[in-house]
Amino acid sequence: MKNDLRLVLRQFIAAALKNLYNIQGEEIDLQDTRKEFEGDLTLVVFPYLKASRKKPEDTAREIGAYLQKEVKEVSSYNVIKGFLNISFSDSYWINKLQDIAKADHYGIAPEGKETIMVEYSSPNTNKPLHLGHIRNNLLGYSVAELLKANGKKVIKAQIINDRGIHICKSMLAWQKFGNGETPESSGMKGDKLVGKYYVEFDKQYKMQVKERMTQGKPEKEAEEEAPLLVEARQMLKRWEQGDAETVKLWEKMNAWVYDGFEKTYTRLGVDFDKYYYESETYLLGKKVVQEGLEKGVFYKKEDGSVWVDLTGEGLDHKLLLRSDGTSVYMTQDIGTAIQRFEDFEAQNLNGMIYTVGNEQDYHFKVLFIILDKLGYSWAKNLYHLSYGMVDLPTGKMKSREGTVVDADDLMDEMDETARKISEELGKTEGLSPEEKRALHHMVGMGALKYYMLKVDPRKRMLFNPEESVDFQGNTGPFIQYTHARIKSLLRKGMHIASEDVSKVTEYEALQTSEQAVVKQLALFPATVESAASEYSPSIIAAYIYDLVKLYNALYQQLPILTDENTKAVAFRLVLSRVTADVIEKGMGLLGIAVPERM
Repeated sequence: MKNDLRLVLRQFIAAALKNLYNIQGEEIDLQDTRKEFEGDLTLVVFPYLKASRKKPEDTAREIGAYLQKEVKEVSSYNVIKGFLNISFSDSYWINKLQDIAKADHYGIAPEGKETIMVEYSSPNTNKPLHLGHIRNNLLGYSVAELLKANGKKVIKAQIINDRGIHICKSMLAWQKFGNGETPESSGMKGDKLVGKYYVEFDKQYKMQVKERMTQGKPEKEAEEEAPLLVEARQMLKRWEQGDAETVKLWEKMNAWVYDGFEKTYTRLGVDFDKYYYESETYLLGKKVVQEGLEKGVFYKKEDGSVWVDLTGEGLDHKLLLRSDGTSVYMTQDIGTAIQRFEDFEAQNLNGMIYTVGNEQDYHFKVLFIILDKLGYSWAKNLYHLSYGMVDLPTGKMKSREGTVVDADDLMDEMDETARKISEELGKTEGLSPEEKRALHHMVGMGALKYYMLKVDPRKRMLFNPEESVDFQGNTGPFIQYTHARIKSLLRKGMHIASEDVSKVTEYEALQTSEQAVVKQLALFPATVESAASEYSPSIIAAYIYDLVKLYNALYQQLPILTDENTKAVAFRLVLSRVTADVIEKGMGLLGIAVPERM
């Protein structure tokens, strides 16, 4: 009974309805009691009034009295209009803590058979990762971890945009203005070096456009005729035709970028199981589009371009192949999706999540419809995890103008901010220089990740580095500090009383603050499930913050190690240990490490 009281309560409520009002088979609406009211679960009694022929309050009281008499775990009830608020006994919550403390992998489901792929990061190879990529990576990684915690086999994947005009711009600028510069000769990370020439291309291109406009050419014409852009387009054609020299340069510069990306991913704490490259998947996309044309799924215009008519789905006509036969983003995404399901057919891949910003909402709506039209049954299991952009107090980022917030620079800033604040507050006293550096990085990354993930993914957000490293309030460092405090308490407690789970049930009367923490701990499995089903790490962040607030309230109100009641000390030590474990697990699902000492 103590393991699933909600289920048992439904059975007793059903018995109450039958005995009191001869109601059978009626739906029983049980909800968590709202925080402003006393109680643990709330029954809505309005559906039973026709049979009871009584006022909502009287009906609720009769059911409440029946439950209090028949269910030993029900200690009391109160009625507010048509809502019956049911409170559980102290013994129920004490037993609940013991169950949680004894459980292996509490809140984490064993791995099942369903396999799902989560795509995130998906960078272009013409520039380093920036603040927007950080939100993407952290969100995709956390959703993958949440799905794993819910028993799914997860494949973390990324598609690297390693072809196209944007990459040719970096290549051309390096050829013209680089003087043979390499990551080794410059001391720059490879992705930063390539990004430098993307910015240089834009600078030189704008000068050429301006020069033509001063000669009297209209702006559009000046933009199209600028020699640099013309050369970049020619380079793209040479690449698509397999020109050896162009491909060699492309491979060299992409290798620089991949090396730089891996360093950033390692530092950010994200990883991947599978890499896909657009240069390899776009050809499959073109082949599939050709097959769709032959089957009548697509149609060809007089200029030779291939389209799909989506007006029947309330959309428009979508280009799939240009008149010169070259592909568009949609073509490559079709190829990539099919390739993935072919690659992982043996692992029963039956769903895929695309972590991509909300400016691509329309693109993915179209992609999923096209794949469905082509007859792929798995197309119905594709999901676009659409998220809002990240802004800074200084405004929007622009990569062409070199005004993006570089991911590495931001991590440097987070580490430095964590160092300053930690030292001002005396949080690192007694640690060696190496331990301090590790702690500063842990706190800096905790601040960055928590601040990013506590916001609902669908919302646009403003990132404020200073605010994120605050040791008070709804921040990563506040939670990390609480975890370190609990660990310190447990180390001291080893010398005072045994943290013995079997002694938990010897405790008899719970304090309000103790019950509040146990109730929050009991919600962890359902919270993990909810966060995974909604693809929203923010649900976990909110849960952990609430748990930390409740524990800190208990810490302020009750003596944990110095209480004269040894049973209270034993109970609170176990409660503290379980709280620390759940904080560590919950933060781990966000990709955040928590310190043992601080």
